[in-house]
Amino acid sequence: MTEEFRYKGFIKDCPSGQLDAVGFQKIYKQFFPFGDPTKFASFVFNVFDENKDGRIEFSEFIQALSVTSRGTLDEKLRWAFKLYDLDNDGYITRDEMLNIVDAIYQMVNADGKLTLQEFQEGSKADPSIVQALSLYDGLV
Repeated sequence: MTEEFRYKGFIKDCPSGQLDAVGFQKIYKQFFPFGDPTKFASFVFNVFDENKDGRIEFSEFIQALSVTSRGTLDEKLRWAFKLYDLDNDGYITRDEMLNIVDAIYQMVNADGKLTLQEFQEGSKADPSIVQALSLYDGLV
């Protein structure tokens, strides 16, 4: 997919050229219609929003997609660390990890349990989860 094609899609969804947290959550809801992606989407939004102005500009959007899809292992690890370090203090605490796992459960299923099929479908639909799972390639 070319950058021009991505830009046209971004502008179609965000005519102002910027995407706020609510709009980002609505987009996530399209990929996870049976759960509540609000919490997880807000975590991902915070990583996409590099300048912390409460909006994702196209350049931030492309940068995040580039890292998660084509970045080096270290770049992907840095991105994943930012996602899990919810308070941006440079550490991932047990509570932050539990918060992320809880957000994933809410996103993929509303009943508090995951079947194998729900886990597979939910994981495949989210690039950050696919990227996190691919970090283990060759380690086991």
